[in-house]
Amino acid sequence: MGLARVWSIGLHGIEGDLVEIEADLGPGLPGLSLVGLPDAALAEARDRVRAAVVNSGERWPGRKITLALSPATLPKQGSSYDVALACGVLAADGRLRAAALEDVVLLGELALDGRIRDVRGVLPCVLAARRAGVRRAVVPDDCLEEASLVEGIELFGAAHLADVLAWLRGERPLRTPSGRQALHRPRAYEDLGDVVGQRPARWAAEIAAAGGHHLLYVGPPGSGKTMLARRLVGLLPDLSVPEAMEVAAVRSLAGALPPEGDLAVTPPFVAPHHGVSAAALVGGGSGLARPGAVSLAHRGVLFLDEVLEFGPHLIDGLRTPLEEGEVRLARKDGVVRYPSRFQLVMASNPCPCAPPRSEQCTCPPPVVNRYKSRLSGPMLDRTDLQVTLEPVSSLHREDDERPEDTATVRARVLAARERARTRWAGTGWRSNAEVPGPALRRIAPLPARATLELDNLLRLGLLTARGLDRALRVAWTLCDLRGGDRPDDADVHAAIELKALGAVA
Repeated sequence: MGLARVWSIGLHGIEGDLVEIEADLGPGLPGLSLVGLPDAALAEARDRVRAAVVNSGERWPGRKITLALSPATLPKQGSSYDVALACGVLAADGRLRAAALEDVVLLGELALDGRIRDVRGVLPCVLAARRAGVRRAVVPDDCLEEASLVEGIELFGAAHLADVLAWLRGERPLRTPSGRQALHRPRAYEDLGDVVGQRPARWAAEIAAAGGHHLLYVGPPGSGKTMLARRLVGLLPDLSVPEAMEVAAVRSLAGALPPEGDLAVTPPFVAPHHGVSAAALVGGGSGLARPGAVSLAHRGVLFLDEVLEFGPHLIDGLRTPLEEGEVRLARKDGVVRYPSRFQLVMASNPCPCAPPRSEQCTCPPPVVNRYKSRLSGPMLDRTDLQVTLEPVSSLHREDDERPEDTATVRARVLAARERARTRWAGTGWRSNAEVPGPALRRIAPLPARATLELDNLLRLGLLTARGLDRALRVAWTLCDLRGGDRPDDADVHAAIELKALGAVA
């Protein structure tokens, strides 16, 4: 009777848990029993593992095999346990030393001929292994560059089960990463200087980038809404390494990590089509839910072009992620949390017919009102900046008209971000937009004179308490951009104007 133990990782969202796999060979009819809440893909591993072991030149034990995955109450999903299951069976049969399997995590899906296929989520799996104190991890060879983004753990890449078995027996080494991957900083973004005119909209983009604020552009087709939204990413600061690791972990789960394996420190830009499903936008799927566009845009920009075509249920589904910076998805196998702290940029036409100029509109008033009502009041209340763009009257520029390029504006944005970071140092907040309203009023209160206009709007019912807090955050960003110590009444007035109460209502 043989008993062996190997280790793998079970993912629950972007968090991982160390999974202990016990293999027992006992008396009884030959067969394999897999226990520990496996899903359908994992339950099918019995056939993949047996074929892979035999086709790797090993003998399959002709005895009753029991494989137990612990913790037993944790749902196990996917095919990443295959390599660990195969090694556990062979160790229980006495053909691998138990000491060789200590302090090593095994990841990978097995093909029937023994090849090790890549799996999603290798990066968060390796992060979880490091947090659990594991010293070594074996990953699919194609995922080695991705795994090498994690420091503090010894990594090996394997292309075939036979390679893993030979390594465990001390016969030959596995491939190791060439070194820590470089930080990837592509800055070949479209330049802000390409936008013709639209000075208020350009100014709003600068404020949004400086404070992390949400933004709505309303204007006729061809006025530059999409151009400005795409250029916003070029104004944002680089991600810190921990932030970049968060982004990479989510993308690894979604299978969207770039193949070169570099750690990208540029903020992501995600622009889903208006025909997107709720599961693709917010996250979803059977079993444990997968991340959606709001999580792929974590620490970056989520751009909803033609936002009123998305449908109210999709837009209103963004309320909780906007407020809490994470999305919680409940399914039959449990609740998962994915980070979703993004900047929302929306663009909309003023009416369904969307003529070049407003006086050419042929839509009856009820049609226009019904069209605009697709963006609910609560969503408008969560939008810090609402700007109307005018039609472009000429593409010709005068000799003295030289719009500022991205590099010039980005320098001001970075300076403003540094002022905000210094102000909120030690609180965990990185930008003005992240500061809760009560903390904003408690830690950095403004004199009554500066907030008089906001108080009047609140008293008249033209502004909600949430809208007041958002206007205060924008006022602090305007103060940071001009290099001031504290917002004055001019900053507060400008923030109220940028809120553009009723811009599409």
